[in-house]
Amino acid sequence: MPQVFEQVTKLPTAFGCSPKLRSVVDNQVRGTPIVNGHVSQLSAKIRTFVEESVAMCQPDRIHIVDGGDQEATTLLNTLQALGTIEPLPKYENCWLARTNPADVARVESKTFICTERREQAIPTPKEGIQGSLGNWISPDDYQTAIRSRFPGCMKGRTMYVVPFAMGPINSPLSKFGIEVTDSAYVVCSMRIMTRMGQEVLEKLADNSDFIKCLHSVGNPASGKITMPSWPCDPERVIILHKPANNEIVSYGSGYGGNSLLGKKCFALRIGSTIAQREGWLAEHMLILGVTDPNGVKKYIAAAFPSACGKTNLAMMTPTLPGYKMECVGDDIAWMKFDSKGQLRAINPENGFFGVAPGTSSETNPNAMETCYKNTIFTNVAATSDGGVFWEGMEKEIDPSVEITDWLGQPWKMGVSKTPAAHPNSRFCAPASQCPIIDPAWEDNEGVPISAILFGGRRPEGVPLVYEANSWSHGVFIGSAMRSETTAAAEHKGKMIMNDPFAMRPFFGYNFGDYLKHWLSMEERANKVGGHMPKIFHVNWFRKGANGKFLWPGFGENTRVLDWILQRVDEHDCFQETAIGRIPSAGALNFDGLTCPVDEEELFSIPKDFWLREVEEIKQYYDNQLPSDLPQEIAQQLAELKERVVQM
Repeated sequence: MPQVFEQVTKLPTAFGCSPKLRSVVDNQVRGTPIVNGHVSQLSAKIRTFVEESVAMCQPDRIHIVDGGDQEATTLLNTLQALGTIEPLPKYENCWLARTNPADVARVESKTFICTERREQAIPTPKEGIQGSLGNWISPDDYQTAIRSRFPGCMKGRTMYVVPFAMGPINSPLSKFGIEVTDSAYVVCSMRIMTRMGQEVLEKLADNSDFIKCLHSVGNPASGKITMPSWPCDPERVIILHKPANNEIVSYGSGYGGNSLLGKKCFALRIGSTIAQREGWLAEHMLILGVTDPNGVKKYIAAAFPSACGKTNLAMMTPTLPGYKMECVGDDIAWMKFDSKGQLRAINPENGFFGVAPGTSSETNPNAMETCYKNTIFTNVAATSDGGVFWEGMEKEIDPSVEITDWLGQPWKMGVSKTPAAHPNSRFCAPASQCPIIDPAWEDNEGVPISAILFGGRRPEGVPLVYEANSWSHGVFIGSAMRSETTAAAEHKGKMIMNDPFAMRPFFGYNFGDYLKHWLSMEERANKVGGHMPKIFHVNWFRKGANGKFLWPGFGENTRVLDWILQRVDEHDCFQETAIGRIPSAGALNFDGLTCPVDEEELFSIPKDFWLREVEEIKQYYDNQLPSDLPQEIAQQLAELKERVVQM
């Protein structure tokens, strides 16, 4: 952020601070006292970043985060005193936060990538078409956005300096960041979601590089904070990324996706740009370990858009006898080749930031067991017995218990017309507490990936599972991912939306270049004697003529994984179709399935549907990537159309 800070504070050197200004007296930074930690803990690079942040944001005090238990207790007590959180005595060390109702979700329209040229960040759409693959901001506008928001924004507050690791601290696959923030809620959440504190400072003591993350909940231009327990500036929220400088800047929101900068901002947007430079993949994918009845274990990574069962698959309870599922991660995968060409993955996160509504002991008992200890809940409902409630938990609550909704108002089941919990309410829980956490989830080398799954919510036409014919065909399938979603506008019903690689809001650079990078991975593997994982597409959500789901889903999805692992081992259990390889008759294990399944309808591939699908994919490419689509992907679409026409 050198240019930004120099213009804001008129400091005399290019990096924003002269040697004289770096001097510290009585554990201060630019005259601001450090109330926890000591400036001597900070490397020169970190110290400079903190000095620049202090000069611009003007906090009253600085707290260098150590990540310890005593610090965590103090911060939680501070938040309780401010009214930001309240204890949940029904559980062990659990807390409920209620946000300002204007600050409840990620703000995609106010999230930008800053590059010198627009085409480095986003594809150029067809003339007259609105681009949907990210937002670009120029360097000048980037600096203007910061200058108009950050000066003096932390007056009266504590600036927390949060050193954190994405991934196990000693893993060669991990990366480090420093988040400067004025939110104790962010610090407590980052303690759950990342490896945070003193050990990271020690790793960075040699002046190593790190991702600079600047965050403030903001101060409204009017000077009036409408909800003192949850300060924010919703009218001026902005989330900025500058990949060339490894910088993230976030202003105006305290909500997790906007303020926990290690998550989507670092792990995906900046992460994907680093991955492109260094030859690996940073993806919006769960990682699941699957052990078959013979004791053979393999790992899969899977990318699903929202509302497609991602967390449920990551924590699945299998129904096929002899199978065991173990969770490595539920949201993000960083995947790199080892020296033998094996693609290995780590979960860069340390916790789960899960959507609460719809999660229950019936749909995901492992998630429920995970979040009843050391968890911060946000915008769920509270119960009079000191617990939590959200939509999906109706069968788990005593009818005599009183419920207070996420806005702090009384709520009655079957009577109240508004949701008890906000639809985007969350639980932030340590991953180590998951009862099926994989023993290798913190392995420094990562776990070997044997298969990659893409999937969406497709009510018609798309079979339960099919396998890509090749790596490039699999990349095409990822690029063409589509899923049913409820329209944001009321009364418009459901529509099929494009969400390539389930990464649409998270690309850190031009999606056309992203596709080229994915295509290049096969050659990278071959050069070191390896091979790429097989790619599959799954669809748990196909409906029959009666409008009901054809597949029971949840734990029964083990049967699909069973077939996928057979194909990984090259078992001859498939048949060729126009769209890819589907299970041959009898290859899918239906033994013990309690509900009848129409296998023929579940795997039917209607010609008319797929002709429409091909044309809609082509229209999407033509509209969004008229000049950025790799030739290999255009060729895959042409070959698919030819095969469908010949059906």
